[in-house]
Amino acid sequence: MSTLRFHAVKETYNRKPVHIEEKERRSSIFGANVFNEDTMQQYLTKEALKSVQDAIKNGSKIDRVIADHISTGMKEWAISKGVTHYTHWFQPLTGATAEKHDAFFEPLGNGRAIEKFEGGQLVQQEPDASSFPNGGIRNTFEARGYTAWDPTSPAFIYGTTLCVPTVFVSYTGEALDYKTPLLRALQAVDQAAVAVCKYFDKNVKKVNASLGWEQEYFLIDLALANSRPDIVLTGRTLLGHSPAKGQQLDDHYFGTIPNRAMAYMRDLETECMLLGIPVKTRHNEVAPNQFELAPVYDEANLAVDHNSLLMDVMDKIAARHNFKVLFHEKPFAGVNGSGKHNNWSLATDTGVNLLSPGKTPMSNLQFLTFFINTIKAVYDNEELLRAAIASASNDHRLGANEAPPAIISVFIGEQLTKTLSELENVTNGKLSPEEKTDLKLNVVGKIPDVLLDNTDRNRTSPFAFTGNKFEFRAVGSTANCANPMTVLNAIVAKQLIEFKGEVDALIEKKSLKKDEAVFNILREYIKKSKNILFEGNGYGEAWEKEAKKRGLSNNKTTPEALKAKISKKAIDLYGDLGIMNKVEVEARYEIEVEQYTMRLQIESRVLGDIARNHIVPTAVKYQNILIENVRGLKEIYGADFKKLAKEQMVLIESISSHLESLNSNVTKMTNERKKANTLADIEKKAEAYCFKVKPLFDDIRYHCDKLELLVDDELWPLTKYRELLFTN
Repeated sequence: MSTLRFHAVKETYNRKPVHIEEKERRSSIFGANVFNEDTMQQYLTKEALKSVQDAIKNGSKIDRVIADHISTGMKEWAISKGVTHYTHWFQPLTGATAEKHDAFFEPLGNGRAIEKFEGGQLVQQEPDASSFPNGGIRNTFEARGYTAWDPTSPAFIYGTTLCVPTVFVSYTGEALDYKTPLLRALQAVDQAAVAVCKYFDKNVKKVNASLGWEQEYFLIDLALANSRPDIVLTGRTLLGHSPAKGQQLDDHYFGTIPNRAMAYMRDLETECMLLGIPVKTRHNEVAPNQFELAPVYDEANLAVDHNSLLMDVMDKIAARHNFKVLFHEKPFAGVNGSGKHNNWSLATDTGVNLLSPGKTPMSNLQFLTFFINTIKAVYDNEELLRAAIASASNDHRLGANEAPPAIISVFIGEQLTKTLSELENVTNGKLSPEEKTDLKLNVVGKIPDVLLDNTDRNRTSPFAFTGNKFEFRAVGSTANCANPMTVLNAIVAKQLIEFKGEVDALIEKKSLKKDEAVFNILREYIKKSKNILFEGNGYGEAWEKEAKKRGLSNNKTTPEALKAKISKKAIDLYGDLGIMNKVEVEARYEIEVEQYTMRLQIESRVLGDIARNHIVPTAVKYQNILIENVRGLKEIYGADFKKLAKEQMVLIESISSHLESLNSNVTKMTNERKKANTLADIEKKAEAYCFKVKPLFDDIRYHCDKLELLVDDELWPLTKYRELLFTN
């Protein structure tokens, strides 16, 4: 293995940046491989185009005859660009995307053939549903599942394949993917938000949730990554001593992008432009060889598709540049982890961002309405929001020094906190003319100025208001954004429905004017939800104690956090909004618990293998060299050898001590794993892996990393952190 390590290191020294030539402006190639509105105007009839537009804007169904016209136009466009195959592109509950390619080619007999792609093939297909995670919804012998076209997310070409974004459901109609519940949640928040917007603007007919994600990742040379069995099999390093220099000098963050990484980014961005992914920002992140890219925000469903597609594209482009992309939230111990900040807001079809104040008191009252309702939604459902970002990999990041804590809190800044305090003192019931004037002029009217001077962010907050949007910072870098976005839009939809009901009741039963009713309800929401607001440092025992006093949950591990997903409260929430039924909710819970267990099981096996088959033999080999050295000194110097071989003997004893502890802990871990595997109950099994198996990872790693410092560098089999993090 040490030979493999040095071959890999030597190979990286000869790498040169791949030459990337950008001949055209990005604006001119943006969306060139997307079946967008401009392309549809060229290839579709007016009737077909209108049908697609109605489906996108109003959710109306597309007639099957019209679907034939659309598929014909889509096929002709695709073939004109060299496409030979098509696929329904969907997002099963594996966390990755899925596709099955079929050729346009269709034989007619007598040696003749045509290119064929009909409306039925566009609208619906039947992939095998039994081999995807389904949480017991489907049996192996009940293989049928359906993929159905999602016209709100445009088809695109990648390579020589036409990709049609679709939902994925079982034969009996249950959702087997991330997209279906998200679309339902977006519809729910649209309807609820429009109803509330009518208080302020009767012209609003639609509200779209928008999402701007920020994708953090590590770029590691492919040869170095392949030399590490743990990276290959788990996506992270299970062993490795921290290098003398890490990120402590803060010299990588926003620094000059290395040449090879820059070539990769330029190549990636060109592909993104062609696919209509509006990437705009790139920069070095905190840790060595860690980077970030971010797009312009987009409608949430499309943004989720873009992020899922991007992660596929990043992997493929990386191979061209001899890189391996690491999306894992914590691939290296002791350095910054990776997140996927989800920037969320709501926008009307009249062009108003509902989380941005306007120029009039009424528009600012509208802002306060959606702002405070979002805070209330987070407060009432903080455990469910925590569960939305729970995973085995994100557990390594949440609560670490660079990331949000596992306790969900909301940061809004000092000035907005003062504004809410003033609103908290609004008179109960009807407002006096003086109070109305004071509120409109000195509280609501000054909000734009408050936000102008309040641009700082608490970087430890898991959920922060950042001027005209909320930033959900606790989302992990490997996550499918649909999961947290489904939860966030669902809880806000529920909250807005409750808000409208309470406001209408005050108007009808108490004869309050609209703005008086709104102020009264907002006042009560501020009082009820202010415990979720936190401006301080989110780390340490002090905040944990304070959070406990406030009644906030602190679910530190995934098995603890996921239980909120199957609470009666969560099942009722999803059921009432028509997002998921009880079967779908429980299936997702079962899948996520099993995935957690399987990931720890894989890591445990890989760690045991590396420890016993790589580290132990290497340490013994070096110990034998030391023993031979001591034996030689004894032969030459006789009784005086102990003085001369003192340090060698200390090393021999130290290696033996670490080997004994290492072997003992691997045995313990293996035995605990075997015990856990006998448990039939998925919850108990996950808890056994979490609290019995996983803690031994750190003990094993400790002794392996100590041996790394003792053993001759020429013999050490695993590529070291200094090589992984500082070779670029």
